[in-house]
Amino acid sequence: MNQSFYAASVAASQQQKRLNVTANNLANVNNAGFKAEKTQFSDLLYRNWTGPDNAVLPRGSGSRMIQTATDFSQGAMMTRESGQNYGIEGRGFFALLNPQSNEICYTRSGAFHWGSVQREGQAVFYLCDSDGYYVLDQNRQPIALTNGAEAAYPVGVFDFANTDGMQHLGSNKLLPVAKNGAPLPATGKAMKGVLEASNTDIATEFGKVIEAQRSFSYALKMLQTQDEVESTINGLRT
Repeated sequence: MNQSFYAASVAASQQQKRLNVTANNLANVNNAGFKAEKTQFSDLLYRNWTGPDNAVLPRGSGSRMIQTATDFSQGAMMTRESGQNYGIEGRGFFALLNPQSNEICYTRSGAFHWGSVQREGQAVFYLCDSDGYYVLDQNRQPIALTNGAEAAYPVGVFDFANTDGMQHLGSNKLLPVAKNGAPLPATGKAMKGVLEASNTDIATEFGKVIEAQRSFSYALKMLQTQDEVESTINGLRT
């Protein structure tokens, strides 16, 4: 079977994956602290062929999406003075402790609240996110409400030498992998009374939708054309 069948089929499936990433970015356009994903493509199998002047040239067989990269550029800051809302000006992440597994993950979403936990028959209030994870201070300790009064709590902000490849856990949470290294004090600053908006750019994402749709259509057209060619050849053989 002609190789163009395979190239067109792969192209169509990869553009569908690209559309899925774009759709997820658009779905989270109003999700505070969300970081958009960018698709990255790589060439598929190449063959060497002899070109003009006996030059050896590679000939490609299509491409595929190898991974998505997170865009950590800062979103706009929205004023949210009521409640326990925080935003980070500059680089960095809030650290969150899972009370069930004691695993620490990171986020840019600072929509927090005081959550009640029973300790030896008494209710103790900790600063938590919407999933009940404890927000950590700069010493990587949960932040507790003492004496029933609020104060200027030192919400911790951390960063990594390399943020590439951080694992997404859902709910805007990120888990560092080995190549990210150990958490470091961040240059960014936590600000109370604001929330960082999603950094999804609607115009850019819709531009990607148009590109992916057209590439998908071209791939299907290639399949259709090649099918017609193969049908003609088979007809001549009979």
